[in-house]
Amino acid sequence: MSIVVTGATGHLGRHVIEQLLQKVPADQVTAVVRDQEKAADLAARGVRLAVADYNAPETLDGVFGAGDKVLLISGSEVDKDRVGQHKAVIDAARAAGVALLAYTSAPGSLTAALADDHRATEEVLTSSGLPYVLLRNGWYHENYTENLAPVLAHDAVVAAAGEGRVASAARADYAAAAVAVLTGEGHENRTYELGGDVAWSFAEYAAELSRQTGREIVYNAVSGEALVGILTGAGLPEGFASVLAGVDASIEKGELAVVSGDLSRLAGRPTTPISEAIAEALKG
Repeated sequence: MSIVVTGATGHLGRHVIEQLLQKVPADQVTAVVRDQEKAADLAARGVRLAVADYNAPETLDGVFGAGDKVLLISGSEVDKDRVGQHKAVIDAARAAGVALLAYTSAPGSLTAALADDHRATEEVLTSSGLPYVLLRNGWYHENYTENLAPVLAHDAVVAAAGEGRVASAARADYAAAAVAVLTGEGHENRTYELGGDVAWSFAEYAAELSRQTGREIVYNAVSGEALVGILTGAGLPEGFASVLAGVDASIEKGELAVVSGDLSRLAGRPTTPISEAIAEALKG
């Protein structure tokens, strides 16, 4: 039996592997990767590697074994057939007879276009007959703190979210929840709505940035149309810019302010405050 993590060299996947290695022997962990070289450090620590590609279902043959617990980290290529990619993994896991498949989804309250692939994947998984867990991950702190350069260049946080609030958490927090499910018992066919313990507004985010930098950083609330113009002007493809503007519209409606307590309960500790994530990013 193994615990299998797909997308293992991605941002979230690496956090999951690191935390798994604190709980189980390395030879019980399998990292599914597209590029073996990117995972050389994991192999050196005794983690098993399986080279496979969501876009090539035949590469998934033999990756999973009977009794395995699998974490399917959702694909990040929004321009590809993500539902098809995920279905390939689910089909291979079902054929192998895995004991559990956990999927990193999106909050049930999210109506933005970004959630469509997740809802469709959930349907494939829940109708597959596999024991499943839906990890409905909220927003990551890092979605904001890893992109501080334009904020600091203009002393402004720009968003089309009005006074909406975001219950974000650190990637490491979501990883801890996934590890708890993969190493624990009694999670079969459960759905967890995951988010930070505290929901914050963009005005509060700008105020915290001001406090930590000693500069006056303001929040500029703009329309969705204006945000798309700003993002495309900065070089983002229009389709992706529209997806981000759609997320901001959902934030304004309160759809990413989910404070269920599920994340801190699974992680066994409070979630990381946004202030800590800002401090970490500013150090870099």
